[in-house]
Amino acid sequence: MDPIDQAAEWILQSQRLVVFTGAGLSTESGIPDFRSPGGVWSRYNPADFDFQNFLASETSREKYWQMATEMYASIREARPNAAHLAIYELDRLGKLDAVITQNIDGLHEKAGHDADKIIELHGTALHVSCLNCGKRYNRDEIQKRIKQGIKAPACDECRGPLKPSTISFGQAMPERETQEAYRRSAQSDLFLVIGSSLVVQPAASLPLAAKRGGARLVIINRDPTPYDDLADLVLHGQAGRILPAILGRVEEGIKS
Repeated sequence: MDPIDQAAEWILQSQRLVVFTGAGLSTESGIPDFRSPGGVWSRYNPADFDFQNFLASETSREKYWQMATEMYASIREARPNAAHLAIYELDRLGKLDAVITQNIDGLHEKAGHDADKIIELHGTALHVSCLNCGKRYNRDEIQKRIKQGIKAPACDECRGPLKPSTISFGQAMPERETQEAYRRSAQSDLFLVIGSSLVVQPAASLPLAAKRGGARLVIINRDPTPYDDLADLVLHGQAGRILPAILGRVEEGIKS
C-alpha cells in the first residue's frame, strides 16, 4: 500500500492517536535550527547557559538573556505551517488524543489547539517565570525591559531571577508534563513522530513507551532516525508536504 494511504488508514482506525513533534517541524515555519552551523549555538558556548550557572551568576544571567533575546526574535514572528495546521485538523476531526512537543515556540496553540491538548516537554519561550516565587509574565512584557537596557530582569514581587519558561541544560524536566507524556504514549494505539531526530532524551524514549504499549509507530522526518528500524512506517521528507496529503486521505475516508 502507498505509505500516505497506509498512514491515513491507521489514523482512521485509531482511537488514541498521539502526535510527537520536534525541531524539524519548527524549521518549516522559518525558525532556525539553533544547533546547526551558523545557528545560535555556533556563536555561544552552551556550557555558559547551564542552569546552575544561571542561578549562581548575574553575569551568566545577562549572557543568557542576550542569547535568549536573539532566539526569541524568530520565534515571535513564526506562524504555523501546513503540517501544524494538518495536525490541528486531525484534532478538529476528533482523531487526536494529544500533541507532545519538544518545541518551545507555541505554534501548536497558534494553529488552534486548546492548551490542554498540548504537552510541552521543554516548556515555552512565550512566557517568563520567576525562579523564586513562580510569578508568570508575558514574554513581550519582559523583552520591553531588555530593550530599555535591563540586562538580567528580576521579578516585580520578590526580586528573584526571571527566566524564559523553557528547560535549560542541567534543569530538571517538568515532572507533570513528563509523566503525562509517558502516560499518553503508553496508552496510545498510534504514535506519530513528526520532525524529530529522536536523539534528545528523555523525550526520545517516548516512541519506545508507545511500542511497548502496543501502538503502531509512524515516523515522518527529513532524515533517518535511530528508531526507523523499530517503526511500522517511515516517510522521509518535509512534514509540510506529507501531513496535508495524509489529512486529505483521512478526510476522504471519513466522508466515504
